[in-house]
Amino acid sequence: MSKIEVDRDACISVASCVDIAPEVFELDDEGKAVIKNPKGNPDNTILEAAQSCPVNAVILYDENGKKIWPEE
Repeated sequence: MSKIEVDRDACISVASCVDIAPEVFELDDEGKAVIKNPKGNPDNTILEAAQSCPVNAVILYDENGKKIWPEE
């Protein structure tokens, strides 16, 4: 993944991203997902983590800057 973003306003603290990709995501003091190491897990695991978010708060971009998740 070239770029990972977390929409903090959308995040509802389900933490499914943390469960699936714990080397990439963690919860901050407010219970919101944050990125701790964008290269911490393989790309397929990061995609699975993003897809697990019920509110699509995890946004992924490829190396060309094209959004790959959530799909538009």
